[in-house]
Amino acid sequence: MKMDVLLGLQWGDEGKGKVVDVLAPQYDVVARFQGGPNAGHTLEFDGIKHVLHQIPSGIFRSNLTNIIGNGVVLDPVVLRKEIEGLKKFNIDFNKNLFISKKATIIIPTHKLLDAAYEKSKGDKKIGSTLKGIGPTYQDKIGRVALRVGDILAEDFEDKYNALVERHKTTLSFYNFPLEELSELEKIFFDSVEFFKTLNLVDSEYQVNDHLVKGDKILAEGAQGSLLDIDFGSYPFVTSSSTMTAGACTGLGVSPSKIGEVYGIFKAYCTRVGSGPFPTELFDQDGEDMRKEGNEFGSTTGRPRRCGWIDLPALKYSIMINGVTQLFMMKGDVLNIFKEIKICTHYELPDGTRVDRLTYDHNDQNVKPIYKTVKGWNQSLQGVTNYEDFPQELKDYVSTLEEELQVPIKMVSIGPDRNQTILR
Repeated sequence: MKMDVLLGLQWGDEGKGKVVDVLAPQYDVVARFQGGPNAGHTLEFDGIKHVLHQIPSGIFRSNLTNIIGNGVVLDPVVLRKEIEGLKKFNIDFNKNLFISKKATIIIPTHKLLDAAYEKSKGDKKIGSTLKGIGPTYQDKIGRVALRVGDILAEDFEDKYNALVERHKTTLSFYNFPLEELSELEKIFFDSVEFFKTLNLVDSEYQVNDHLVKGDKILAEGAQGSLLDIDFGSYPFVTSSSTMTAGACTGLGVSPSKIGEVYGIFKAYCTRVGSGPFPTELFDQDGEDMRKEGNEFGSTTGRPRRCGWIDLPALKYSIMINGVTQLFMMKGDVLNIFKEIKICTHYELPDGTRVDRLTYDHNDQNVKPIYKTVKGWNQSLQGVTNYEDFPQELKDYVSTLEEELQVPIKMVSIGPDRNQTILR
């Protein structure tokens, strides 16, 4: 049995949580392989909106095993709040949730460092969510971070204090205040005690044991491919590998065990925070798109930047991920437009036209070259199968499919489970 991977192909917020929830009945295990509590996977069913930050999106299916892999950075405080907030749904976390002992822990001073680093950048801020994720990954790569398994050790507090002293030295350099630290630490250690009651496991063995048994596993990413630490719009990226390859290192699975790679993209583009965005709209179309799509962060509440779909960027993500199937999300947001634009190429400052991302993409004034197609300009309410789509929407899907050379197997036309149309 091979592990399938589901990931976002743009700058995040593509709707991965909803797709995991829809696909979940086909699987035995859903496993999260990277990211931290800055991720917000939104699911909506039975008229209720659910936002998950660190828990895999299969948690609402009682027969599924949910695994948080070693590639994730975990905040015990956020995880405890998240679990307590879900208790009303009668979820058996002792049965259905397992956490890697090798996952890295976010401690209070990581959040202070995040704020100090971001403040020091002035107008060159990258748009951090200030949840301590970047500094935690820094410590992981620097080989000084604490991991989930450490909380079970007798000398955990000694390890914790040693790391905090390192952080205080850095914070003093930035003249960053520490007044709130003692209160943050109290909440942190209370949450660590709660953490100890959960299933803390050697998840790499658990995942591979499931594969040997023939169980079907879906690996779930956070953020999007264009925020990958290596292949994203650096330095305006996240701190982990958001690619298919990250599913291997974030769960301990061999590349030879990867099966289908589901690539999720919006029918348009959005981005949160700073960084290049060639098709960004600053006019009424962009504002209408934001309102129609309710494009505000599910975790942060920040308004998202909006723009037309960017095919060169999408082709890039498909290439480096080895995408085998595409899922187009939020097609209904384009209901309001009589005409829709598709970016097929970029024009560089010297007049050259390209359909590839360049190394200095961030620093260049890249102009999008558009193809305009007719919009369907009508509601999709009540539509339950692909054949009933307006012809213009079918044409839009066919045009993208032809350009991207990968089949679009699913089209989402609303936030609810039943507004997900399979082809």
